[in-house]
Amino acid sequence: MTEHTNNQGQRSDPCTNEELFRAALIDTDEDTAWEAISILHLQGGRDAFERAHTLSTSGDAHERRVGADILGQVGVPDDTFCEEAVVALLAMLEHEQEPEVLSSIAVALGHRRDPRAIEPLVRLKNHPDDRVRFGVVLGLTCHEDEQAIQTLIELSADTDTDVRDWATFALGSQIDSDTPAIHAALLARLADEDDTTRGEAMVGLACRDDQRMVEPLLTDLEAGWWGSLLLEAAIAIGDPRLYPTLVRLREEHKGEKDNWPFSMLEEAIEKCRPSLPS
Repeated sequence: MTEHTNNQGQRSDPCTNEELFRAALIDTDEDTAWEAISILHLQGGRDAFERAHTLSTSGDAHERRVGADILGQVGVPDDTFCEEAVVALLAMLEHEQEPEVLSSIAVALGHRRDPRAIEPLVRLKNHPDDRVRFGVVLGLTCHEDEQAIQTLIELSADTDTDVRDWATFALGSQIDSDTPAIHAALLARLADEDDTTRGEAMVGLACRDDQRMVEPLLTDLEAGWWGSLLLEAAIAIGDPRLYPTLVRLREEHKGEKDNWPFSMLEEAIEKCRPSLPS
């Protein structure tokens, strides 16, 4: 969608709010719908907030979902309508039953990062629909609150891969808290069948200087998997035991220097290089 500049040098879009709402509500292409929602977030103003607020009380589930999606970030980057949006989203959460709408509300509250959302979101942690549990994870991400962290710990062992992955990421990389319970949760994910979840756990443990992640990391590196998460973990932990395997990987992949993870591999080698004897 083409951007234009008005006479005052401000960014404006050729579409009206009415046209953007129509695209958000009826366009069958999800990317197009979300493009409209993103524009409304940035430049929809008071009118977009009021329209989204109206949608949030609609009798139609799809309209409520779009309303929540807009309320989550309308007014960014200045958080112009943050308080009003949080109040509206919390009111939705009190009565909503549709899983897709509950998920959107939870994600929207995650964008707002208001502690008032923690308790009602925690109550949804055992919801039978994985979309709702996934929303709960995103809604609680970045909160240092004990109840939020405990819920993320529980959801890091969820039956759904995406829920486990994002809960592990939230615990490992999105909070500063460092407790035995967090270490235990991340250690449990080192045996996860999902590579990404396992990698997120390694990064979280490495950032907390937990040496117990070194051997599992070495096992994965020796198996030839050197994705960005493993290299990030190696950089964070800086353990010399990883050095020989990292050097071998660099030799095996020296023809891929233009591949973006290669620079991370070089950094990991330097971080893990053994110190020379004094």
